[in-house]
Amino acid sequence: MNGIHIRPYRLDDAQAIWTAARESLAQLQLWMPWCHANYSIEESRSWLAVQVPAFHQRTTFEFAITTDDGTYLGGCGLNQIDALNQRANLGYWVRSSAAGRGVATAATRLTRDWGFANTDLMRIEVLVAVGNVASRRVAEKSGAAYEGTLRSRLLVHGTRHDAAMYAFIRA
Repeated sequence: MNGIHIRPYRLDDAQAIWTAARESLAQLQLWMPWCHANYSIEESRSWLAVQVPAFHQRTTFEFAITTDDGTYLGGCGLNQIDALNQRANLGYWVRSSAAGRGVATAATRLTRDWGFANTDLMRIEVLVAVGNVASRRVAEKSGAAYEGTLRSRLLVHGTRHDAAMYAFIRA
């Protein structure tokens, strides 16, 4: 696999997001509230219509994960920004055909590094459903410190999940 990169999303990424999400539906819909059986290209377009300007307004920072040749592998970002407390959530997902190759771990590190270099964030959190073992491994392999379990913290498709809290702290 080529090198892993992150770049801000563009409006013309809708087709790539939709294709990757549809390919990965069985895996993503277990843990991603936005992913469902009828996920549409219009939903990709609507999401991008909000996220692209939000990046420029510095209210959220969503990135496409790509290879050297521009192949779309998934998404990652800093969202739920709490400016007062200088913290944000870091989330990620990788299309099924690229899973298990270190893509999410590399993208998580790149996003963390971008966040600390380009914002005043002091704390970047990774909140993962306890049962999402693969995503927990990503948080651990990327160097986030495990801080504990938050009971009944996440709601995904009507089901409550305990969540493992991991965090990066600015050095």
